[in-house]
Amino acid sequence: MPRVSPKTAFINVPYDEGFQDLYLALIAGLTAFGLDPRATLEVPGGARRLDRILEPITSCQYSFHDLSRVQLDRRRPPTPRFNMPFELGLVLGWLKTSGRSSHTWFVFESVNRRVSKSLSDLDGTEAYIHDGRPKGMFRELGNALVRSADQPTVQQMRGIYRNIKIAAPLIMRNGGARSLFEARVFRELVVLARKYVELSRSTANERVTPARGKRGD
Repeated sequence: MPRVSPKTAFINVPYDEGFQDLYLALIAGLTAFGLDPRATLEVPGGARRLDRILEPITSCQYSFHDLSRVQLDRRRPPTPRFNMPFELGLVLGWLKTSGRSSHTWFVFESVNRRVSKSLSDLDGTEAYIHDGRPKGMFRELGNALVRSADQPTVQQMRGIYRNIKIAAPLIMRNGGARSLFEARVFRELVVLARKYVELSRSTANERVTPARGKRGD
């Protein structure tokens, strides 16, 4: 298994149009907390699907699992999505068999107490409820990462989110992408979000640093 990289976060979310805003909010929020988001979609093809999932999971310090997609897929045949709970199960199995204690995982949902019904084996595990809204995602990231050295405000995370959301169509167009959920688009969104984090920090430092005046002023 690869060595765990500090300040990295694996995101396990539904790759569909209905989740786009929360996906962008998660990228914006995690980078604001100083973390580098990783996802299975950025791993090069050629490897077995399961290996593609395991590599980023086992090399990250954190993993964020969204279990809110419990509805049936509109495409025929109507089918629920099991990818997210499956990937969470992989994390728990890996932690159990490897004895690793350097990985921290979080469960996110949009509806309070639903996870105790949809995945009852997780009873006793705190789920962070984002209400299906970016603002809720920022709030719950703050609760999950309360011990982080970086503590961005909801306003700072929202500003990063808005900027990468505006840039997303151009990033897709330049890369010839059909979806936000493509490797190149994902990586460019992360890089752009990180630049806005740096800009936000430098602006904040300028505000708190008093201007030096001449004696006698």
